[in-house]
Amino acid sequence: MRILVTFAVNAEFAPWRRLREFAGKDDGPCKIRTARFGQNEIGVLLTGIGGKSGWLGTTKRIWDGEVDICISSGLAGALREEYSPSDILVPRTVWAVARKKTIPCDSELLRAAVENGAREVGSFYSAEKVVTSAVEKRDLGRTADAVEMESGEVLYEAAELGARVIAIRGISDAAGENLPLDFNRVTSASGEVSLTRVLRQVARKPAAVPALIRFGQQSRMAAEKLCGFLDRYVQCLVQPKPGLEKEAAR
Repeated sequence: MRILVTFAVNAEFAPWRRLREFAGKDDGPCKIRTARFGQNEIGVLLTGIGGKSGWLGTTKRIWDGEVDICISSGLAGALREEYSPSDILVPRTVWAVARKKTIPCDSELLRAAVENGAREVGSFYSAEKVVTSAVEKRDLGRTADAVEMESGEVLYEAAELGARVIAIRGISDAAGENLPLDFNRVTSASGEVSLTRVLRQVARKPAAVPALIRFGQQSRMAAEKLCGFLDRYVQCLVQPKPGLEKEAAR
């Protein structure tokens, strides 16, 4: 079984690398990291914020597009008050704004996520820009539970490859929180956060520093909890199902 897991940026993936050894497999512009879970290969790709990297081309080049399961993961903003930072959410559907399509998550993968401690919700809103204000979140919360920027494109493309797909996200900011900076202005063309641009915004708005520190702490804690969940979840997915060995022996 081949399982592809995507994150937007390395900060979301870093806690998993501390839990398990991942090896680089490609020297191209979009490097894939792989780990073995028993006889199964797990690949991790960073898509950049908004899915701007060449992750799909790398998948086709390394694995010939042969992916059994694709998990779009990372952090998200809550759109409803009942979700708190570090909650792990798994939706039944993802609304891909750029594609104008609703993408359903695989029901068996969803059930396994819930059994491992994720909270099932109705939908994610996969936006084309960072949603920065509590007012915007409140409006989107009428139709979705959390907002992020990658799952729509990732799940759409992975489903086209024939993979079973699911989105799993850790909450970094509550519905009533404004983001401390306009992250639409600090992201590079490749979807990376530019430290230089962040510092420029902080210089213009020094009062945002305490909120930025708090947001960073919440994001780190959410990423750590998410990666611990993913390690357990993937192990669950690759474990032989009861009775399969007997059936195979007949």
